Amino acid sequence: MTYEIGNLTHETLLGPLAAAEDALARLDERVARSEVGAGFAERADFFDSVSSMWVSGELVHLEDLVLHDAQMDIRAPSHELAIAHRIVRTRRRVSRNNPGWAVSRSGIMALAGVAEETSLESEPSDRGGEGGELDLIDHDALPPELAEIDEVLARTKWLVDGNGPAEPRKQDLELSVGELVIRDPDWDEGERIGEWLELAKQVERLPATLAAALLWEAWEHLEPLQRQHWLGQVLISDFLRSRGKVRSHLLTYAVGLRGIPRERRRARDRTTKLVAYLDAMNAAASAGMKDIDRLTLAKRQLERRVIGKRSTSSLPTAIDLLLSRPIVSAHMVAKAAKVTPRGALNLISELGVREITGRGRYRAWGIF
Repeated sequence: MTYEIGNLTHETLLGPLAAAEDALARLDERVARSEVGAGFAERADFFDSVSSMWVSGELVHLEDLVLHDAQMDIRAPSHELAIAHRIVRTRRRVSRNNPGWAVSRSGIMALAGVAEETSLESEPSDRGGEGGELDLIDHDALPPELAEIDEVLARTKWLVDGNGPAEPRKQDLELSVGELVIRDPDWDEGERIGEWLELAKQVERLPATLAAALLWEAWEHLEPLQRQHWLGQVLISDFLRSRGKVRSHLLTYAVGLRGIPRERRRARDRTTKLVAYLDAMNAAASAGMKDIDRLTLAKRQLERRVIGKRSTSSLPTAIDLLLSRPIVSAHMVAKAAKVTPRGALNLISELGVREITGRGRYRAWGIF
């Protein structure tokens, strides 16, 4: 399976290309200079993760994702929720690394968990039972020695919780249900990733947004990874960061794709798809501008309530949490501010934040 750039219809692409370039530049400058830029970037990880799952046909509630990230689940996490949380962790990992790291071969292999040369002895075994792979602790910021210790502890906890021992599996086993092949043994991920990276070198001469649109179309066409198609959206965001188009944060490209009708994203005509991908960048930038305006206004209103309070007040901590998460619960505020749940409710009431669930129990508050 190959992908060729071919001839591009410049007359049709020129307008959407200019609009996307301008929108992303304005968003990047706004976030870089904003006092709520850090909180905006953290919130963006959650919004992009939920939108990425929506684009792939899965529904994950934002509230469940935020609570799962805070290890305060109110229900058993689903398989889709685990994938959404992995997207959040992947975006954080990419943000911590240098621009362009994720678009390198070593970066993609590390993010996808694909080894260059795998063997049966070196491959970690799957856990038994339903639910997929073991969700290990994110080792990104840890030395290798500590990461290995944490992995052993995580696996030990999994066994202590009553799960059976893992059965070793052979690499590239074919798993079929009827005529549906879930895992194709002939799917050469390394070769497909190499072809996609070769294309990334070819589009370096093109404008950043057009190059990103071509890379996303190629990712859709080549499908380098069997089970992690969502990774392509994160790679596109890091590609734009490496080209200097959006340096302040990772673009929420999935948010933009969500706003584009499926008929345009899956059109037969190639030019129509490229225009849709460029419009998705414009839509993501527009959504980002609205969110940062909302956060800036909310920060000013919340800070007025701190005037006259004692220097040891927990209100600033609660405000920082509200600005960095789409929603917060009383227990999240209590943990961040180191107060009791009753004290957290008093802080939320004093700030006057809107309750968004409408429930009497398991309530949540947020800035929308």
